[in-house]
Amino acid sequence: MLVAATILRLLDLTVKPLHHDEGVNGLFLTTLFRTGYYHYDPANYHGPTLYYFGWVATTINSFFYGKDGLSTFAIRLVTALFGIGVVWLMLCLRRQLGTFGAGAAAALAAVSPGLVFFSRYFIHEILFVFFSLGVVVAVLRYRESKRLRDLVLAALSLALMGATKETWIITLGVWLIALPCTIFYLRLRNGPIPPGAPANAKEPLNDRSVEPIATIWPRASWNKVRPYAIAATVFVAVWVMFYSSFFTNFPRGVYDSVLTYGYWFKTGTSSPHDWGWWMYLDWLWKEEWALMVLGAMGISTALARARSPFAVFTAFWSLGILTAYSLIHYKTPWCALNIILPVVIMAGYGLEQLYQSGMVGRWTAALAALVAIAFSSYQAAILSFEKYDDDSQPYVYAHTRRDFLSLVDEINDIAAGSPAGNNIGIIVMSPEHWPLPWYLRNYPRTLYSGKVIATSEPLLVVHESQLAEVQQLLGDRYRRYSRHELRPGNVLYLYVKQ
Repeated sequence: MLVAATILRLLDLTVKPLHHDEGVNGLFLTTLFRTGYYHYDPANYHGPTLYYFGWVATTINSFFYGKDGLSTFAIRLVTALFGIGVVWLMLCLRRQLGTFGAGAAAALAAVSPGLVFFSRYFIHEILFVFFSLGVVVAVLRYRESKRLRDLVLAALSLALMGATKETWIITLGVWLIALPCTIFYLRLRNGPIPPGAPANAKEPLNDRSVEPIATIWPRASWNKVRPYAIAATVFVAVWVMFYSSFFTNFPRGVYDSVLTYGYWFKTGTSSPHDWGWWMYLDWLWKEEWALMVLGAMGISTALARARSPFAVFTAFWSLGILTAYSLIHYKTPWCALNIILPVVIMAGYGLEQLYQSGMVGRWTAALAALVAIAFSSYQAAILSFEKYDDDSQPYVYAHTRRDFLSLVDEINDIAAGSPAGNNIGIIVMSPEHWPLPWYLRNYPRTLYSGKVIATSEPLLVVHESQLAEVQQLLGDRYRRYSRHELRPGNVLYLYVKQ
């Protein structure tokens, strides 16, 4: 599974031009890498972890190549590695899902079209999914082992969740609702669990390690409270370090990390990315129907049997996170990863229960897993390597056209043949130009005017809506060199001075 996940996430990692959002994130990273400056913006752009992990990757890249480490491969390597990490964390659920179930969940995560596609994007979502699953795995480990390090890992993962994306509050809210729902549901179905009852009471073999959720709260004493105090300290320390930009923006950055929820509440209720409540179901069914069928089977099985507290909790998590994101007006395809995560776990659980039911069940579970993996692998390959800029694909959301890279190549070729080299003057008059600043990051004399201005610089990048104005102002001093589609509805023209 890990090998397949690695191939799907690293192969031809730079073939796809950066998305608009990747370009913006890349510019933040460029500033951080070259000047050491980054301050969190509470009104936009999400949390700081992506940029600091990107800084680590580009710094290591510089060490090996002895030059500017900023490259498309280096920045996307960050998200690709976290995407592989999600698959590894699925394997860590073997005690909860069983050997076959954990393997199936890891395989489905390895080839999920959404998890693969957005692991190849330099955006926050796949880091957020990794840290979300990290919290769950660490909490499960702590409940079994009572080791301080597992509790600290849970606190660390939760802090990194919050420092990655503001939507951590949604996931945390769903968890806090799913927990009492699980306790109530299990008591309703099975009656109260006596204190000190063995963890495997009423549990199938593969669930024997799951402690009754009713015993999650420790008795009050310093020895019991001390680990939680340490974990809380770790949470606060990590939160403050990242949001204060490692104390270069303290305390303003920490204050902004709280202020931000006022801005994002407005975004969630009113946004140009406003879609109907059914949109995530539509996207997921078109790209992940096999996973969704298996996940629904797992949810139904968990609730019908009411034997595994972890499975029942994850069933409520799956239903809760789907409901929460469906009710929010703001919708983008990459947010669907938050729904895919628990559904993958439930698919593994459902397959494990089928596998344990007998010889026929084993063959049926193996066949169902193989069909789902084969379909998802095909979808992932087509989406990530062939149709990555095809708007007919549900996960392709206003992505940069592949022809855009031809514009970048032409500018590079013209600069290479000019005595000025990378100091050649470029005026980007088009107001629509992302992710061009990332690709022109090594051209210091690039000006993004966003409008037509008088100039004598050698190269101009013009939006199709500005052609008449450019002709009127600059006349025959420039010639139209080439035409390139940026995104649907946005065409750029390269002008070269005569």
